[in-house]
Amino acid sequence: MTDAAPENATGAASQTGSAFLDTALGKITKRTDIALALGVVAILAVLLMPMPTWMLDFSLAVSITFSVLILMTVMFVEKPLELNSFPTILLIATMMRLSLNLASTRLILAEGHTGTDAAGRVIEAFGNFVVGGNYVIGIIVFGILVIVNFVVITKGAGRIAEVAARFSLDAMPGKQMAIDADLSAGLINEDDARSRRKTLEDENSFYGAMDGASKFVRGDAIAGLLITFINIIGGIIIGAVQKDMTVAAAAQNYTLLTIGDGLVSQIPALIVSTAAGMLVTKAGITGPADKVIFGQLSNRPSALGISSFLLVLMALLPGMPALPFLILAAATGGTALLLMRHRAQATTAQEQEVAMEAAQTPVAEEPITTALAIDTLRLELGYGLLSMINTQSEQRLTDQIKALRRQLAMEMGFIMPAVRIQDNLQLNANSYIVRVKEIEAGTGELRPNMLLVMDPRGETISLPGEATTEPTFGLPAMWVSDQNREEAMFRGYTVVDAPTVITTHLTEVIRDNMSELLSYAETQKLLDELGAPQQKMIA
Repeated sequence: MTDAAPENATGAASQTGSAFLDTALGKITKRTDIALALGVVAILAVLLMPMPTWMLDFSLAVSITFSVLILMTVMFVEKPLELNSFPTILLIATMMRLSLNLASTRLILAEGHTGTDAAGRVIEAFGNFVVGGNYVIGIIVFGILVIVNFVVITKGAGRIAEVAARFSLDAMPGKQMAIDADLSAGLINEDDARSRRKTLEDENSFYGAMDGASKFVRGDAIAGLLITFINIIGGIIIGAVQKDMTVAAAAQNYTLLTIGDGLVSQIPALIVSTAAGMLVTKAGITGPADKVIFGQLSNRPSALGISSFLLVLMALLPGMPALPFLILAAATGGTALLLMRHRAQATTAQEQEVAMEAAQTPVAEEPITTALAIDTLRLELGYGLLSMINTQSEQRLTDQIKALRRQLAMEMGFIMPAVRIQDNLQLNANSYIVRVKEIEAGTGELRPNMLLVMDPRGETISLPGEATTEPTFGLPAMWVSDQNREEAMFRGYTVVDAPTVITTHLTEVIRDNMSELLSYAETQKLLDELGAPQQKMIA
């Protein structure tokens, strides 16, 4: 019984603390407006009122935490509009750093003669540990941070935000017209259109605000540099004139404190500038940035392999430490091999899946009666021309025949009968025959992988190739290789490929035999396509 009492008391205290924390968090989340207002008032109060060292340490820790939180949030954001409050956050973070700069400046100039802990432990740690207590090193490190923040990150992020704002504003009318067109066509409903317009307005407002907010970061970097310069000069004057310190001692104390203050403000500024740059550069990325970046970098295993080879070469340079380069070469080379193996396995698995689906698909047997039927239009190909109807070919003959049927329907109001394409082993390898109701209506010979060149002026073709006669109109022509396409077009020759030759021949055959093709059955099909009022009138 005596052992259980302390455990019960501990459990009750834990539950009470948890309940109090939940209640406090619930009240804070419900009154975020008051919390934000109090935070802004506190920032303004720091500008006017002196701050003790312990409070300054806590405030600097809050500033660093806030900047890291901003960066981590930006890294996990998929779209910039998911953090459209970033310009406001950027302004608050900038004001916080500047107010803390002023508070630390007040302490440094007033108490700097007492030692390096005059402005708190955080500034002292940055002044001693980060730069090793050497204010010359501190000045150099601080200058490098300012250059990186001001010249590289801030300038680049500001330029991206400016261009994005300009392009977003220029594209706004076109996007609004596209939304209205989709709504008129019935592709989206009114709610979707309203949502898209709201997203478009938010996007324009966000990039416009980011264009202005980037000036906050730029001004913050300039202000930090000026504050540091003023603190060093003012501290040396105060220490040497008012506090009876030597110039060297005053320079040591006040410079270390000022550099520590500058570093503790520039590091959060650099973090926030990086977050701003990452947010505006996510405009062209779809999906999580980590997956997109790693996916695109690993999408080319050959690039990793070449990088591994270059690292090995660098490891072999005289005087170069070989171990780190060899480790990185092994890592990049191994990653390249794994990616290539994974890609090969994925390709093999996909091919096997396609083959299994094709094997499982039953082949529709052609009824015997179709062999007895008369084809209205039939195209017989030699075995050397079968590649033109292959589904993997870039210019399929079947696609051109479909386009021809559509063209004839628009020009003549006549629906061209289906063309039956079959192989004929009795023909030469590169020959073809066009038959109309089993009667030969045209024939020709092609070169599948070559181009047919004709001179519309009737002159001799001055290109290397095989002389021939164009099968449709009987014009002199020449088969040339694809490498001579640009030269032939430059000289004004007519250049066509093999499928186009067949399609042209088929077009002329249809025009010449229109009376044979427009049979009673085809006429009935045309009548069946008429609307009900027209059919009643004909009846």
